[in-house]
Amino acid sequence: MTRGFPPLLRGSTYSGALFAALGAMASAPLLPLAALPALAWRSGPYGARAALALLVWAALVAATGLAPVTRRVLIGSARRLLGVPLPQAPVREHASAPADGPAPAAPSGADRWRTPLWLLLHVALGWAGTLTGLVLLLTGLALPEHWLDDRPEIVLFEWTLRPGGGWRSWVAALGCLLLAALVCVAVTGASRWLAPRLLGPSAAERLALAADREQRLAERNRLAHELHDSIGHTLTATTIQAAVAGEVLAADPEAARAALRGIEESARAALEDLDYVLGVLRAEKAGTAPARTLADLPELIDRLRHTGAVVEADLTCDLAQVRGTLSRAAYRILQEGLTNALRHGAGGPVRVGVAATRDGLELSVVNRTGRGKDAGTAADRRGFPTSGHGLPGLAERVRLLHGEFRSGPDGPEHWRLAVRLPARAAA
Repeated sequence: MTRGFPPLLRGSTYSGALFAALGAMASAPLLPLAALPALAWRSGPYGARAALALLVWAALVAATGLAPVTRRVLIGSARRLLGVPLPQAPVREHASAPADGPAPAAPSGADRWRTPLWLLLHVALGWAGTLTGLVLLLTGLALPEHWLDDRPEIVLFEWTLRPGGGWRSWVAALGCLLLAALVCVAVTGASRWLAPRLLGPSAAERLALAADREQRLAERNRLAHELHDSIGHTLTATTIQAAVAGEVLAADPEAARAALRGIEESARAALEDLDYVLGVLRAEKAGTAPARTLADLPELIDRLRHTGAVVEADLTCDLAQVRGTLSRAAYRILQEGLTNALRHGAGGPVRVGVAATRDGLELSVVNRTGRGKDAGTAADRRGFPTSGHGLPGLAERVRLLHGEFRSGPDGPEHWRLAVRLPARAAA
């Protein structure tokens, strides 16, 4: 029996009743317009004229629900006052289809009428609950006053209830107040049951929400790749440069200054990338994205050489002639390959190759790994953590560009990263 009392004590119950009452109040300005046809039909029977006014009023309320802004307002107010988790579906009815995806599904006829139907039920619940609750509330407040003159009675239309004097009037008053609270519970419960079914996303809207979530996830994954490639490379190069500067600071100050200049240049480039990515993650208008391309590869190699690494470049094409997605992807791939060579290589020269073919680009990075058990311990000896995201991220990037990816031992002492990118990736 006590299970029925908690809803009476919750503030959300009465905020839901307020939500229904607001629906009734919002429909009140339409009543004079709805009464105009009935007033013009003076010769008609009273019942027919009343029915006509109600029909016109219902049509006006339903027509209000056809406006897209009405649905958005109703969803927002239902979320706040009813506490129902209703997602706000993206507005795509009048948007053109994206160039790289299918057009969003148009709402069906049944979906278009869900909001008008909700408005009609909302208004009906609001008027029924508000009038019934107010009558019960006022009656409950008035009965003890009648007890003072020993003539308590409840008159509603042609129905009269005389609970008697004394304590009976107080019992009747408490009963009326309890019934008013129960009306609030019933109205709120009905509204919460109807809201997800009529204001919740339709099948087309759920598809649009899923597409939006997928697009946001893909963008975040892309930004994660950018952070891993750019910031990871910069931190690796900076760590080695700082170690080199510390070792030669006393013996060769010029080499130490060169290493420090390399740290400054690497940090500045990383800050540009980081500022762009953080701007996107904060949903702000970020600056222009740093577009690193193959034309920036010589600068990247120079920074690596400042760390003391020996980099042998075999660039058999004009890097500036490679443009678009192909050039940007090739730069990131080579950057990650060189980072892995610095982290996990066993010293010795690192060979970088870029060759242009009729069908695309061929990229390669070869570094020394050592023999036997020493092959996998270089990263541990240098203190670099192994995240395990580098090669899988590269493979995924190449797969999305419809390229070919190979990575593995190249003889007993070397490791080779080989990538072939088709020319259509430049589109």
